[in-house]
Amino acid sequence: MKRLFFSAACIGLLGLGACGSTTTDTATTTTDGATADGAATDSAGAMAAMPAGDSAMSDANGPTAPHSTDPEFMQSAAHSDQNEIQLSKLALEKGVTGMAKTHANQMITDHTKSTAELKPIAQKKGVTLPTDMDAEHKAIAEQMRGLSGQDLEKKYLEQMTLDHQKTANTMMAHQKMTQDAELLGFISKTLPVVQSHLTMFKQHSTM
Repeated sequence: MKRLFFSAACIGLLGLGACGSTTTDTATTTTDGATADGAATDSAGAMAAMPAGDSAMSDANGPTAPHSTDPEFMQSAAHSDQNEIQLSKLALEKGVTGMAKTHANQMITDHTKSTAELKPIAQKKGVTLPTDMDAEHKAIAEQMRGLSGQDLEKKYLEQMTLDHQKTANTMMAHQKMTQDAELLGFISKTLPVVQSHLTMFKQHSTM
């Protein structure tokens, strides 16, 4: 009888242990499942909150500057730099403030750097880069000289948006057609900067 009682007790304890183990495993599975679901939810939320890539703002089929050949592309890129640099200097001279002033200073720095990086590539290929604005932007500069205050800032931000869209389009389009490794490297490095400028100006020109 004692042996039978002892055996029954052992079986009972083993049963409880197995149940306890199953419960723990189930709880662990449930917790892990909840964690996985939570992670999935967080990830989905983060993805939904992320803005579309800047590359989506460039359109190789949209309006572009002339770029049918590599020399023409380099000259257009240099003109673009001069347009942004000189219009930004004009905006600063006329006293823009706040975000417009910050952006103008950044344009001068970034586009001066862009020209400095393009210049040795052009020199190797015997291409002379322009050192002034194109005719269109000289006319725009004259318009800006007649403006002041918020009207000037609005015109400056809107023009920067248009210019950077066209430059981004041109770079993306030429990236698809050029076979020149140095130019491809220049575009790969410069296009993200132009796209970041475009994003910035699009946000602020509508404020």
